[in-house]
Amino acid sequence: MKRITLLGSTALLLTSLLGCTSSGSKSTQQFQPMTSSAEQPGVTVTNQLSPELFQPDTKLMTLGPGDQIEANILGTPNSRSIMTVGPDGKIYFNLLPGIDVCSLTLPETKARLEKELSKFQRAPQVSLTLRAVGSKQVWMLGRVNRPGIYPLIGPTTLLEALAQAGGAARSVSQISTEELSDLRHSFVVREGQFVPVNFDRLLRHGDMSQNIFLRPGDFVYVPFALTQEVYVMGAVRSPRALPYVDQMTLLSAIAGASGTVNYDILDTINGNDNGVLTVDAYLSHVAIVRGSLTEPQVTIVDYGAIRKGKATDVRLEPGDIIYVPNSPYTTLKRYVNLIVNTFSATVAANAGVNAAGGVANVNVAVPVN
Repeated sequence: MKRITLLGSTALLLTSLLGCTSSGSKSTQQFQPMTSSAEQPGVTVTNQLSPELFQPDTKLMTLGPGDQIEANILGTPNSRSIMTVGPDGKIYFNLLPGIDVCSLTLPETKARLEKELSKFQRAPQVSLTLRAVGSKQVWMLGRVNRPGIYPLIGPTTLLEALAQAGGAARSVSQISTEELSDLRHSFVVREGQFVPVNFDRLLRHGDMSQNIFLRPGDFVYVPFALTQEVYVMGAVRSPRALPYVDQMTLLSAIAGASGTVNYDILDTINGNDNGVLTVDAYLSHVAIVRGSLTEPQVTIVDYGAIRKGKATDVRLEPGDIIYVPNSPYTTLKRYVNLIVNTFSATVAANAGVNAAGGVANVNVAVPVN
């Protein structure tokens, strides 16, 4: 994905805090949502999806490494062969040396094979069939009923891909219709970038303005709704998902990630070594992101002041994302964009590693005669 502008809805800025005290614990603060116009007058709070996301890919299927094709020379007994396009983009058929078919359509591949075979026999006619797609796929992981890697052999919308994967998971209990999928934190990642699709509006409310076309390599992830976790990321010693516990606070969450970091980097300008710089976590701009990834609420807090007892701690909720930066943010929108991209890319990478080797391709058969 080319870089997609994230969310005009980045956000609701939660800057106004109410104090509350729980029995046997220190005073904590809770935030009260305020629109981002409080900080940036005139900002429109909407979920923005680029128009190009709704344009189907009109290009014909082209071959690439991992695709499997079946070829047969009409009128020539025992010429049938099933071949897989190799990492070098080549196939080996009949008496021919390696033929480069990478980025060719099936009709173009058929024409190339017939041209090469004409050096050995008169007017050969080749029947060609695509048996399996290994080069153009989408990942459908998490709480869908049939997680796996699915081939893209034509224009496919997000809804169509979810239907192929059996849809978002629900409880199978006869006495419960409990949702097992967390649609607020479901996401699509394209070329390492978060695509701001609102799964809740799409699947619960039938909002087709969220039904984008998928592209090869897209990663669709639907998390488990019953998972109670808080995510601590950025300049901490052990970025991780922490189990949520009752009355969990910002201090305890960052402590659970082994605290904030400071580290040394080599300062190099134009190839000249200028020594070592110490980079510290920027504690006064720690962000807590809450709610839907497409319409997040965020509060920026001074963690350094909280740690020194000069400000009250912040009460967390399940699903909160805590981000500790190593530099001050310039605009709220860009900062939230960074946090959501980091979160989705990290979750996608972990889910992909866990699924590697455990999912199979779905075969197809597209003949070209």
